[in-house]
Amino acid sequence: MVSRVIPVDVFDLVIFGGTGDLARRKILPGLFRRFCAGQMQPEAQIIGAARAEMDSAEYREMVADAVREFSAEGSVGDEDLAQFVERLHYVPIDARGESGWSDLVSHMRPGVVHAFYFSVAPSLFGDLAERLNIHGLTNDASRIVVEKPFGRDLESARALNRDLAAYFDESQIYRIDHYLGKETVQNLMAVRFGNMLFEPLWNSQYVDHIQITVAETVGVGGRGDYYDKSGAMRDMVQNHLMQLLCLIAMEPPSKFDPDAVRDEKLKVIRALDKMDPHHIVRGQYEASDDGPSYREAVGDPRSRTESYVAMKVGVSNWRWAGTPFYLRTGKRLKARSSEITVVFKELNHSIFGEQEDHHNVLSIRLQPNEGITLGVTIKEPGPGGMRLIDVPLDMSFAQALGDDADAPPDAYERLIMDVIRGNQTLFMRGDEVEAAWAWTDPIIKGWEERGDVPKLYESGSDGPVDAVQMLARDTRVWRKVSP
Repeated sequence: MVSRVIPVDVFDLVIFGGTGDLARRKILPGLFRRFCAGQMQPEAQIIGAARAEMDSAEYREMVADAVREFSAEGSVGDEDLAQFVERLHYVPIDARGESGWSDLVSHMRPGVVHAFYFSVAPSLFGDLAERLNIHGLTNDASRIVVEKPFGRDLESARALNRDLAAYFDESQIYRIDHYLGKETVQNLMAVRFGNMLFEPLWNSQYVDHIQITVAETVGVGGRGDYYDKSGAMRDMVQNHLMQLLCLIAMEPPSKFDPDAVRDEKLKVIRALDKMDPHHIVRGQYEASDDGPSYREAVGDPRSRTESYVAMKVGVSNWRWAGTPFYLRTGKRLKARSSEITVVFKELNHSIFGEQEDHHNVLSIRLQPNEGITLGVTIKEPGPGGMRLIDVPLDMSFAQALGDDADAPPDAYERLIMDVIRGNQTLFMRGDEVEAAWAWTDPIIKGWEERGDVPKLYESGSDGPVDAVQMLARDTRVWRKVSP
């Protein structure tokens, strides 16, 4: 099954930080794939803007190298790549000065969508917004894309929102969280709201608990300086896991409309219970044969920053009161896996007598093998009476859609095209970000005031033993983390 690709409007896309790691690894290779898919009009143009001194020819060569390096082997055709880089230009620019801005203005065309991707440190967001305004680029056709971290607490998030709101309307600001661009995340909404099978059961009467896991096998690597000032709570829970929780727990919006969806997500964040310190486990990975410990990686033998967080979260509303949400994320774990698991309650009465517990389990895999699995109970084949076993009804996208199906777009590909379309459904709104920080800040402040020290855990394991014990107190277990 081959999907039909509808080209987006003609656009001028400026990537501030166009020579940086994110641009090279994700943004530019993603744009190349959208070009190959036929989603760009021939007149579309992309402008890299950064401090580095180079001309457009050198930039095209750099982008071509990046596309080859960060694309699947054999997926880059020389002719396609040559045509793609023809639409690229480069402008050396000073985000806080005047250098390069008149050159940038000369590249911008009237009558097309103007999108500005802030692939830079948040400290430059306000400066770039101000410069765009000074040089007349903040018009009705303008849209800006800003990357996380969007603040490091409520105060700084509010300040960033004020800086951007001084020059752009909320409808022009796209706060990107790449997890929301994943195919399976969007399928979560389709499964929930497009099937009579699930939505009537999607509440505390039928759901025992929900687990959200984002596990990584890598350590902090070269991000040690940033990560040690952030930690898993700021880097992952406040944004990625919070967004997944909102999509799982939100009420059906009145329609599939950006503000309708984000209104319901905001209600979930405001319904989150205040966190009990006994319902949180923080961890730091130890050294192994494969790499250094967390503290060695960040160069601070006394660091108290967490590389792992597990927590039991309550949502106090009519739908979810009494149903716990267990969240966990960490680095240097056994397997790379992102998964949402909905564990349904047992039957009130089993006609088959006393057998071991059987739960229907809906598993939504975000990575690495995107798909959805529903566990159902059947009779074990063969003689010997009515013995029950649990088996999966598995729908991996590759199998379900067939070998000739188009590969799902990368999250960045999808989200950038949504920016050009003017569709904000999968982007965070300013009040949503602030509400998430308002819930997160007291947790972090509590750790600092108590002087909490993260629990050490073995690299390549499932995380701290305390996280296992946290669920054991509720007579539950974590789902096995598997690739």
